[in-house]
Amino acid sequence: MNKQTLQEIIRFGIVGILATAIHYGIYWILQSYVHHNIAYTLGYGISFICNFFLTAHFTFQRKATIQKGIGFGLSHLCNYLIQLGLLNLFIYMGMHKSLAPLFVFTIAIPINFLLVRFVFKHT
Repeated sequence: MNKQTLQEIIRFGIVGILATAIHYGIYWILQSYVHHNIAYTLGYGISFICNFFLTAHFTFQRKATIQKGIGFGLSHLCNYLIQLGLLNLFIYMGMHKSLAPLFVFTIAIPINFLLVRFVFKHT
């Protein structure tokens, strides 16, 4: 692994921690008031907006363009579907709905890095 890739992974991690905290915080607050899928989706949507601009400017030091936004959106749509499927699987298996997202993140975040890196490096 070269130095640039390592730095991108570190910056991705910083942005990811912030976006995940926003996502989980919103989910945690809302899951007592609305269905867990709605709470998860709202948290994901709000963190998505923050994540896009931080990923463009901070992680990959690129301009946030419409083309990159579309690619980022498509990669996050795939990521969202993976996460929602895992969330429901873990809850179905008996995991508490407050803890399930933490296990989802450990699986989905590495997949998301690869998808997002592709978008920002190849568009």
